[in-house]
Amino acid sequence: MSQVIPNIPSAKERRAMILRLLDMNEEVSVTQLSQEMNISEVTIRKDLTLLQERNLLVRTRGGAMRRPIENLSEDTAISKKRMFYFKEKERIGADASLLIKEGDFIMLDSGTTTMEVAKHLDRFQHLDILTNAMNIATELMRYKRFNVIMLGGNVRINSHSTVGPLALSVLRNFNGYKLFLGVDSFSLDSGVSTPSLEEALLNQQMIQQAGKVIAVFDSSKFNKRSYVHIAETSQIDCIITDHGLPAGMKTKLKNAGLEVRIV
Repeated sequence: MSQVIPNIPSAKERRAMILRLLDMNEEVSVTQLSQEMNISEVTIRKDLTLLQERNLLVRTRGGAMRRPIENLSEDTAISKKRMFYFKEKERIGADASLLIKEGDFIMLDSGTTTMEVAKHLDRFQHLDILTNAMNIATELMRYKRFNVIMLGGNVRINSHSTVGPLALSVLRNFNGYKLFLGVDSFSLDSGVSTPSLEEALLNQQMIQQAGKVIAVFDSSKFNKRSYVHIAETSQIDCIITDHGLPAGMKTKLKNAGLEVRIV
């Protein structure tokens, strides 16, 4: 009896199949793809990397997600946001921590990139940290040595943050801190914006009272504009981002008087 040779798809067929599966499912795993195509997981990972380089999907730990449709009016859940550009966000968080000194009073805005700042504070013994993000406050508790101040207020499920009159009232008691600001959209002409009015109002108050405003965001946020304005570019002191920023943007930002750090 002759042996049946499995039909192994070509590289082009594999990649087309991956994209078709992502059209039907928000996320796929390396193991699932390997089993369906009878291809090694090493080969699948190479395919996913190539498709990500072509901006056709987003790599995740153990697989890939379909690339998000650009909708700047949508208030995306933080559980989805953290899947995108996680390596860039990790590097941005590590670099941002270099701007912190022992004994500083800092503010961490809600967001996936500001969470990475919180994860890179191991070398400090004493910090006073104010945040409106419940998940960031939980992360900070693991250090067991920082003074963590959590803003009260109404809880936003999508961002795990507190907003509203109570949060604003408490925030007005603090001045002069270093603010690490998360950003949804940034444009050189229109500044920082977000899809959430409540977040915008709180961010505006944070900026008004901060001694230094450090915006931390990956390069996908450049040249974007959402419908709720937060701040002009001139209100930002420093931007920390990754190497994917648009051509010429670094020079334009420096000419506008901003400190720019590229990781």
